[in-house]
Amino acid sequence: MEQWIAGFATALSLSNLLYCLIGVTIGMLVGVLPGLGPTTGTAVLLPISFGMEPVSAIIMLSGIYYGAMYGGTITSVLINTPGEAASVITCLDGHPMAKQGRAGTALGVAGLGSFIGGTVSLFGLAFVGPPLAEYALKFGPPEFFALMVLGLTMVIGLMGKSLVRGMISAVIGLNLALIGMDPMSGSLRFTFGEVHLMSGIDFVTVAMGLFGLSEILITAEQSYKSEKIAAVKGVLPKREEWRPTSMAIGRGTVLGFITGLIPGANSVIPAILSYSLEKKLAKDPSRFGKGAIEGVAGPETANNSYCGGALIPLFTLGIPSSPTIAILLGAFIMHGLTPGPTLFNNNPEFVWAIIASMFIGNAILLFMNLPMAGVWAKIAMVPFKLLFPVILIISVVGAYTVSNSLWDVGVMLAFGILGYVMKKLDIPMAPIVLTFVLGKMMESSLLQSLTMFQGNLLAIFERPIAGTMLGLSILILALSFIAGIMKKKSILASDVEM
Repeated sequence: MEQWIAGFATALSLSNLLYCLIGVTIGMLVGVLPGLGPTTGTAVLLPISFGMEPVSAIIMLSGIYYGAMYGGTITSVLINTPGEAASVITCLDGHPMAKQGRAGTALGVAGLGSFIGGTVSLFGLAFVGPPLAEYALKFGPPEFFALMVLGLTMVIGLMGKSLVRGMISAVIGLNLALIGMDPMSGSLRFTFGEVHLMSGIDFVTVAMGLFGLSEILITAEQSYKSEKIAAVKGVLPKREEWRPTSMAIGRGTVLGFITGLIPGANSVIPAILSYSLEKKLAKDPSRFGKGAIEGVAGPETANNSYCGGALIPLFTLGIPSSPTIAILLGAFIMHGLTPGPTLFNNNPEFVWAIIASMFIGNAILLFMNLPMAGVWAKIAMVPFKLLFPVILIISVVGAYTVSNSLWDVGVMLAFGILGYVMKKLDIPMAPIVLTFVLGKMMESSLLQSLTMFQGNLLAIFERPIAGTMLGLSILILALSFIAGIMKKKSILASDVEM
């Protein structure tokens, strides 16, 4: 309780409250604007945190992360335009409710579910995090290496439709992680005589290019049709709807939190799972797609509950479970903090201040979401020809401020073009970010392990925890390849029948 109180005391300071408000407001804006999302928003605005206190910086960036989850709901319901990927599911029943004159109710249950799911998952983070971190303190280099391998294996969940394309993306990320100085010998690798590459490629510029600039280029090609904004009135459900709504919120909370614990998952997965579950459990499944209130409450709760669960692997093990969390990990490292088992022991005031700020941010978002829903929806109507130059300027200035060098601007532009090409070729970008971040840590752990075992790599399997995790990794890879082969066979069989 002392740590909780100290955390709230730090989070409630005037400066940190201001940064929390700025973060959730920007997050709402990022979530509302189509084509952007928490990953893009966090990546583009990461350089803003340079020079800030670590606690204030992470409070603001975290606010952008979970604020974007709220913001995407508003445009999904009112104008049938998802602000971010997880809100696509909300369009299915949220917009039909708006057409029935129940936009306020849809936004009300979405806001309430998001608040409950986010708050409960933060309690989970507060109670599960410390004991898990204590257990993880027993990990040595072999266990960390095995954990990184398992984390990279779980990236398969982000590899999209093609496992081969996903693997190409993952290998690119691992190769980028090798650029610079060898951590053991000090020899230079893949620098090609370029001084700027001696310390490796900066994660901030990579993330801004891949997610920020590429998103601008892709979205600029698309045209969005404007819809009339539905009127928002009456935010509470009918009396007979309270029970199914509360049940959907409860199930979404549990489902989202559990999904967040899995490396390689993202907020879309719990939203889809929650929607499918609600439809299966409904007495009349035909209502779904026509304005079923559970189809809004469940997925919205699940994707916000996911946020708290996804922070547990980051805080306790230093493992990012999604691209946005990987960017947050980069922010931690940028500010001299090392996420992992030692974080709760070495920086308890930091950890509990961040957790406390998220409780406060959730409460702020609940009040920002309902009364101002119409205002946020109007912001979504801002023409892209005005929006994109602003984002591009922020990106270029942000890349330059990384080290006050035009080299970083060039790197960002190069990765922006790479991200654009990858999106055109339908190659997922999430594996690049995760393998780029995890690759450096995995290499250090592997080299330390080899030093411990005098070059005998198989000795890692003799350690129970490390051996179990490596065995799981091999099993997951084998099952993924088998599933891919079976899928191809079924497609070929169906083509033959046709």
